[in-house]
Amino acid sequence: MNTDRAFARYEEIRHRLPLARFPSSSIQAHDLSELAGDFDVFVLDAFGVINVGNTEVPGAPEAIAALQAVGKTTYVLTNGATYNAAAALAKYRRLGYSFAPDRIVASRDVLASHMTAYSPNFRWGFMAKPDSRIEELCAHPTLLQDNPAVYDEVEGFILLASSGWTTARQERLIESLLRNKRPVLVGNPDLVAPLEDSLSYEPGFFAHDLADRTGLEPLFFGKPFANAFEEVARRIERDRPGTPGHRVAMVGDTLHTDVLGGAAAGFRTILVTDHGLFKGHAVSPYIAASGIMPDFIVRTT
Repeated sequence: MNTDRAFARYEEIRHRLPLARFPSSSIQAHDLSELAGDFDVFVLDAFGVINVGNTEVPGAPEAIAALQAVGKTTYVLTNGATYNAAAALAKYRRLGYSFAPDRIVASRDVLASHMTAYSPNFRWGFMAKPDSRIEELCAHPTLLQDNPAVYDEVEGFILLASSGWTTARQERLIESLLRNKRPVLVGNPDLVAPLEDSLSYEPGFFAHDLADRTGLEPLFFGKPFANAFEEVARRIERDRPGTPGHRVAMVGDTLHTDVLGGAAAGFRTILVTDHGLFKGHAVSPYIAASGIMPDFIVRTT
């Protein structure tokens, strides 16, 4: 996977993404400190903004601390669904960040809050890492691996984390869904995520593949979909009542998740270019091709 292929795939699945309105042009700045006066609230993506893989973005812990020191309220809105918000918080603290526990919004937890629509005894099959603690999410979880019979036995599927997922497992999942269509919930809508030296394939990539090939429409939880932004908006209203959307910045490294989702939610948007999906690329051709225009473009956090 590379930037051009990821962007092209995002455009191919654009019909499944929210609609939004964008500004006619972007304002350029170097980093978030130059925009502190424009916003009261910063909603931060994780990968590509505060970390790349398991490494902090250089200078980002200090930059976020400086925003907090002048009274800016900061949240993290992450599509990382392998672990819950508490585990994400522990990771960010190891990387040098100081976020209040209730200001981390993980797409996994957004998904969990919607699972009450199903019976507590519903049998879910999980795309997940073995240490993802899927038992926290339902009473009878099953980890999807290499036994084809397991795919037919469960009543629905939850896509949390794609590390270790293989082409063969994807084919088993699709074949099982073609035999018997069942619910598919996606805890991470991202197609890719930036690691230290590559882009990883994420659950959203496989979810859109199965949607194309089975005709099923998965339910997505996380950016750019409204459910994640509604949860952030609820917390902003709790912490800073009456804050208007133009004083809230969604900060991210992707056009189709962070910028599109933030704009659809009524926030202004900031695209970070140097650490995530567009690292090493001029971003203007991608903006022109997609029509997804951030309010601001910064090189780094």
